[in-house]
Amino acid sequence: MSRFLPWGSSPDPKPPTRDLRRDFNDYVQRVPAPVLVAFGGASAVLVTFVHKCVSVVIIPAFLQTYSLHVAARRYFRRLRNSDYISTDVIARKRWIKGVVTSCVCVSPSRRCGAALTHSPSVGDADNFRLYHTPGFGWRWPLKFRRVPTLGKGASSYPPRARRSSPPPLIPPHPDLKDETIHIRIAGVDAPEAAHFGRPAQPYSAEALAWLRGAIEGRTLRCLLLRRDQYARVVGLVELPPRVLPAALFSGKCLSLEMLRAGWATTYEQAGAEYGKGGKDAFLRVEAEARAARRGMWASGTKAETPAEYKRRHAKAEAADAKTGGKTGPAVGAAKPKSRLRRLWPFGK
Repeated sequence: MSRFLPWGSSPDPKPPTRDLRRDFNDYVQRVPAPVLVAFGGASAVLVTFVHKCVSVVIIPAFLQTYSLHVAARRYFRRLRNSDYISTDVIARKRWIKGVVTSCVCVSPSRRCGAALTHSPSVGDADNFRLYHTPGFGWRWPLKFRRVPTLGKGASSYPPRARRSSPPPLIPPHPDLKDETIHIRIAGVDAPEAAHFGRPAQPYSAEALAWLRGAIEGRTLRCLLLRRDQYARVVGLVELPPRVLPAALFSGKCLSLEMLRAGWATTYEQAGAEYGKGGKDAFLRVEAEARAARRGMWASGTKAETPAEYKRRHAKAEAADAKTGGKTGPAVGAAKPKSRLRRLWPFGK
């Protein structure tokens, strides 16, 4: 009765805890010996089977899958445009292969907020657009991937022709929109074409024609170096070898070929990239072209360089911005007549 009274109750004793190890040992002692032998052999076989599965199947399969994933991302994933080129790709100084397309859909320049317009793949003589073609499958006999082409109009101009003016623009293929990388050729500065209200620099059309004849429609290799202030990718470009396979042998440097032909000058502003040869190699080739009066040096070695051209127009635009775009009267211009003089036209 005391357990029903609060002052006389006592806590119930806790149930005894079970020793699982002792219970298991007792159970094993009761199992017949033949059963234990059979179970031990089966467990040994099971452990061996699991070990072999992990070491022979699972781990190699994981490593193979991971390796294929890394290789696919690095060598087979196509970089659609400059936005797909991360800082890690540029930091690794990666080489990419691609085709210089005939036309693109938008002009990438952002200096003056220009509207997006149709423009050729090679718009200025020191930059172009590249359609990235990684891996294999782009050429016969294993051709199962294609580069968007322009049809009949693109093949009407021979790729190696030396023209005095660029070929006429061809309407861009719709599949090329946002599918090309804007490449700025490293280490060179070509004559400026007419844009942003500035007149064209002498020999700009000839330099553009030379570049389009040299690379348009061809497969090039490009070393990605950095990104410039106009969101272009500065790259060191290699032309394909004439006879030897491009996969095994490197070709000529496009920058040095432009300097040798006399259609560019050495770029010496901030952020210039020259590759392994360095700046001295570029200056030496430019000096040879000047001495031989090639390209833009045909009329003399004192011609205005692209850097001087840009500095002159930048100063003029800065002066116009200070004066609000207003200029004073021309020297020798007649003064406007007053209202009284217009009413009484006699006399001086």
